[in-house]
Amino acid sequence: MNIYEVIRKPLITEKGAHQEKAGKYFFHVKTDAKKHEIREAVERIFNVKVAKVNTMVFGGKWKRVRFQPGKTSDWKKAIVTLKEGQKIEFA
Repeated sequence: MNIYEVIRKPLITEKGAHQEKAGKYFFHVKTDAKKHEIREAVERIFNVKVAKVNTMVFGGKWKRVRFQPGKTSDWKKAIVTLKEGQKIEFA
């Protein structure tokens, strides 16, 4: 799997902004990505050292569009903790 396929996008939220001070960054990742793949992708893309990776899988929600029921996609969030002194800058 290509490293650019593993990390879909960074999750920029208010909660995530507070966690950046502790060296934690949130990413939307591919649903079948493993922790070691996420670690390798973040280290190679952003040129930092990763201390820990935590992941969470969120199930899709049932929604209605024009009276037709449907389900949004399942997705996975990764919380990446960097080693002390490391930082990621989002432009």
